[in-house]
Amino acid sequence: MELIKQLREMTGAGMVDCKKALDEAGNDLNKAVEILRKKGISKAAKRTDREANEGVVKVAMNEAGNEAYILEMNSETDFVSRNEKFVSLAEAALNLVKNNKPATLEALLALPLEGGTVQETLDNLSGTIGEKMVIKRFEIISGGSVAAYSHLGSRLGVLVALDAAGKQDLAADIAMQVAAASPKYLVPAEVNVEELDKEKEIYKAQLLKEGKPEAMVDKIVEGKMGKYYSEVCLTEQEYIKDDKKKIKEILGGANILKFVRYSL
Repeated sequence: MELIKQLREMTGAGMVDCKKALDEAGNDLNKAVEILRKKGISKAAKRTDREANEGVVKVAMNEAGNEAYILEMNSETDFVSRNEKFVSLAEAALNLVKNNKPATLEALLALPLEGGTVQETLDNLSGTIGEKMVIKRFEIISGGSVAAYSHLGSRLGVLVALDAAGKQDLAADIAMQVAAASPKYLVPAEVNVEELDKEKEIYKAQLLKEGKPEAMVDKIVEGKMGKYYSEVCLTEQEYIKDDKKKIKEILGGANILKFVRYSL
């Protein structure tokens, strides 16, 4: 019973599974852990065709306030996304991102965690709980000042980096802007040309259908594109704390280097 208790604490597996694994391993605790891991991986593999659309988005910053981290980990159900072990694993993975700065998702999954790799630990928990789980993505940003913002019970996370130091409060305000207004681009120059042309075609067709003279249509379309930029480009958006100002007007000489927004 003591070995079963230890094995349950080490793996989170159920009592019956632990007893079977110990019997198979001749009461060798390490072998029993390996057997349960393998079974967990096997169970997880059978669930690869299921969708994992629930989960958590975790964010963090370094103490210097010039680097920030974001990670999305998914499960199949909202119930599991609130499981303490699921959340703890997401936080442990984010901590590895912070401390090791892996270059790719594959590199993160190969890092050591809890006596195995991140991927093995993920598969083991997946097998124990009985749901497909994946670490979908992560990102690291840096700058003179950064902000990390979490909202909606870890279902939405935002990072923002500015080029100027000592501007954490401004970065935090812009992070809340990104969370609320969901911009797709930083500046108008980043907007995809094909996307622009498509929007112009739609506006033009609408105006012609309304009976507007063709000579006026192009000018009206250009005006509409200004409104389009104010919706999709962060610097052109109305500031949520003061709608008389655009984001580009509150920067005070600082520049936004990058923003990241993950939402479930």
